[in-house]
Amino acid sequence: MNTGMLPATKIAGLTVTRLIIGGNPFSGFSHQGSERDEAMLNYYTTERLKETLRRAEAAGINTVIMRSDLYVHRILREYYNEGGTLQWIAQVGADSGLDTMIRALDETVAAKAKAIYIHGGAVDQAYTEKQSKQLQEWLDHVRSCGIPAGVAGHAPEAHLWVDSLGIADFHAVCFYNCGRLHRGGGDKFDPADPPRATEAITRIKRPCIGYKILGAGRVDTRRGFEFAFAHIKPGDAVNVGMYRGDRDTMVEENAALVREILTSRSA
Repeated sequence: MNTGMLPATKIAGLTVTRLIIGGNPFSGFSHQGSERDEAMLNYYTTERLKETLRRAEAAGINTVIMRSDLYVHRILREYYNEGGTLQWIAQVGADSGLDTMIRALDETVAAKAKAIYIHGGAVDQAYTEKQSKQLQEWLDHVRSCGIPAGVAGHAPEAHLWVDSLGIADFHAVCFYNCGRLHRGGGDKFDPADPPRATEAITRIKRPCIGYKILGAGRVDTRRGFEFAFAHIKPGDAVNVGMYRGDRDTMVEENAALVREILTSRSA
């Protein structure tokens, strides 16, 4: 049942529900192993993916975060041509399947992204090497296209560094410092990480989107949502991937849970 839009906030000028549906399950990124990846890819056919986006709309969510590649562009073209209304915040990185980062950014804007953030692996590397010039060029290019420009990142220190530079409109902050995956180190989900991430979020001046708040399925859903909303700023949001292969009504249940938690917090 549609009970209206979920509680929302402003992220770089966009009205964004504080629960965003994430795209990792759509693209087969489970962070639980190759067998689980394959199950997600087999489950999320084009039609089922579009159905899930429509069900998110009906549940009161107004934003989706998905990677930017040619497959996603095609899916979203069909979805929007069929009347879909979720606004797309895009993750863009070197793995977007296009020649250069600038071209990837331009193609993402052309595909109707409402905001773009740079992939966390690239931002972590920029922090490690203290190379802000390239990162700022990418963010400035996004803004020159008329949409907000943000950064993802796995290490809280990387976000605090970017925040100190004042070059990003918003931050997508991973609750787990699992960026070592991109350096061949495998998935690591340390339960000590979320408090470090949320401490950084409270220090960051710009709006934040927390992601992997459920540890890619490792954390109890209610406990994960309650912890996140108790420890992020009132103007921040969370991004959660939803694999309906586990439970068909997951989208509706997550939306109802977030509505309950946020309503009780504002009472």
